[in-house]
Amino acid sequence: MLFSASLVISNAQEKDYAIRAVPFTKVNLTDKFWQPKIETNRIVTIPSSFVRCESTGRVENFIKAANRTGMFGTKFPFDDTDIYKTLEGAAFSLAVYPDKKLDAYLDSLITIIGNAQEADGYLYTPRTIDPNKPHPWAGNRRWVLEHENSHELYNSGHLFEAAAAHYLATGKSSLLNIALKNADLLVQTFGPNKLHVAPGHEIVEMGLVRLYRITGKEEYLNLAKFFIDERGKRKYETNSQDPYKNGQYWQDAQPITAETEAVGHAVRAMYLYAAVADIAALTKDDKYLSAIDTIWSNMVNKKIYVQGGIGAIGNGERFGNNYELPNATAYNETCAAIGNVFWNQRMFQLHGDAKYVDLLEHILYNGLISGVGLDGKSFFYTNAMEINLQHKHGEANRSGWFECSCCPTNLARFLPSLPGYMYAVNKNSVFVNLYISGSADIQLEQGDIKIIQQNNYPWDGGLIFNINPKSSSDFEIKFRIPGWARSQVMPSTLYTYTAPTQQDVHIKINGKNVPFKIEKGYATLARTWKKGDQVEIALPMEIKQIHADNNVKDDIGKVAIQRGPLIYCAEAIDNGGSIEQIAISPTTQLKPVFAPDILNGVTLLKGDLPKGPFNGNKETSTEKNTFTAIPYYAWANRNKGDMKVWFPQEIKAPDLGKKNGE
Repeated sequence: MLFSASLVISNAQEKDYAIRAVPFTKVNLTDKFWQPKIETNRIVTIPSSFVRCESTGRVENFIKAANRTGMFGTKFPFDDTDIYKTLEGAAFSLAVYPDKKLDAYLDSLITIIGNAQEADGYLYTPRTIDPNKPHPWAGNRRWVLEHENSHELYNSGHLFEAAAAHYLATGKSSLLNIALKNADLLVQTFGPNKLHVAPGHEIVEMGLVRLYRITGKEEYLNLAKFFIDERGKRKYETNSQDPYKNGQYWQDAQPITAETEAVGHAVRAMYLYAAVADIAALTKDDKYLSAIDTIWSNMVNKKIYVQGGIGAIGNGERFGNNYELPNATAYNETCAAIGNVFWNQRMFQLHGDAKYVDLLEHILYNGLISGVGLDGKSFFYTNAMEINLQHKHGEANRSGWFECSCCPTNLARFLPSLPGYMYAVNKNSVFVNLYISGSADIQLEQGDIKIIQQNNYPWDGGLIFNINPKSSSDFEIKFRIPGWARSQVMPSTLYTYTAPTQQDVHIKINGKNVPFKIEKGYATLARTWKKGDQVEIALPMEIKQIHADNNVKDDIGKVAIQRGPLIYCAEAIDNGGSIEQIAISPTTQLKPVFAPDILNGVTLLKGDLPKGPFNGNKETSTEKNTFTAIPYYAWANRNKGDMKVWFPQEIKAPDLGKKNGE
């Protein structure tokens, strides 16, 4: 099926989410926090990812597949996707920053990819290079191990995502035609009265939905739904506690509509739940919506770390049991954080509730961007909650690349699309979800408007919005009042502030205070807007201590620290070389200090803490140590050393035992 760039995109969206995100291409950032990170991604991360795809043999695998000679030259059968994901990020970048050299390079890569595709549309270099000696995970025939770890459909899913991005960014159909040929093979192969399988690593479902939105071809949507509905049909050892043997690792232990917990491999889970949200939006089937509502509630109330990380257990990169959130062995894969953003964006579009954006923001500013170094070319696969070099707790060093390099390339594709999470519309309502300086061109039923944000978020809570409709008109703007400004760490009871927020949120229009109500997390301002109207919002930027639910055993008697959307941590480098004797009592006073020359400019939290052991508020020493905390996302960008997020409220003096005869 050849697809022409001139083909009119179908009206598939008419059955889609009622709340639509404003495309990232309609948003121009000018801020000092995110724009430099996106620029670093453009000029460092994406080019270096392509270089590594070439130097590690990933590109060569496609060339070998085209020639049907040689041996698969990398380790994992999903290594093809590192090219697809980097290509997707490059396409997003091209949509905003035209680059003839990059455009030509993508064309050359797409030619190599197309040459590797088999005549019927099959595209999977671990088998095509030498069908008689495929990758050990691939099985001796197509699809026979797809329910486990062949990743044939996973590779297709990332191909579809990249192809959609490239087509929409450039108008070129070269990669899209490759993807559609592969998708048509899947339609011919899988379905009722055909081959049945629940994909072992989800994302093909999301990719098929993306192709459906472009082409309007119902078969793609139906196949995505079919793959979801196939879960829970395979026979496993139902009485086993082993997540591989009972099917939980693959989210295949029971039908998705019967699932009540977030289970299994966390990245696979996020891609599945995001796809279920898409199917719920497109089919209006309440059983899918009910299922992901229940699973979301379980995750946010019982299975997420305070910095937004998920997937606590390293064995299987998976969710643990309820409240199983150990700090020393926390896994928190970066890809899982990215997938969680994908899912929460969709949940917001289904429900119009700011709680999903609250969680999205929390993940975004903490457990997601911690995955990439400030240099744009060093990464974390996992995101630790504490580092103790003596006890070898946690991944202390960033790496330039991994044998399994899904996280660096996932970051490369995600960051350019970030402005697309800032605004959304529904008829004549505008949702302002993220606070990032820049301008946005937004289409409402009433007409076009431009919104210009001015702020120094996340360091400062003062927000200014200039509202410029094309002509004076009636519409409403929904400003998200973040949960952290309303005494809520997350939209759950898993974490709570030790004291409520002391300051109120204030809103002005054209310099005058206005009353407002908060509904579903939004302050809705409805009026006749005219060009030049200005909205000012003041969010309280208090420094807060956080307690965890007592069911989280590792965090009993400890506190974490937050200011604005940022969770803070302490590194040894800022605290005299050791963080072992740091305790944060209820009376500890910390102050924000902006440090422009540290970590590309951050607000530090500083205070004087007692030196040496103390019990409760009874200090055993009058000496003080200067304590410094940095935003969690910025850790491990300097010298290697210990780090922690949770601090004991007291450090007891050592028990030296009793003297003889006592």
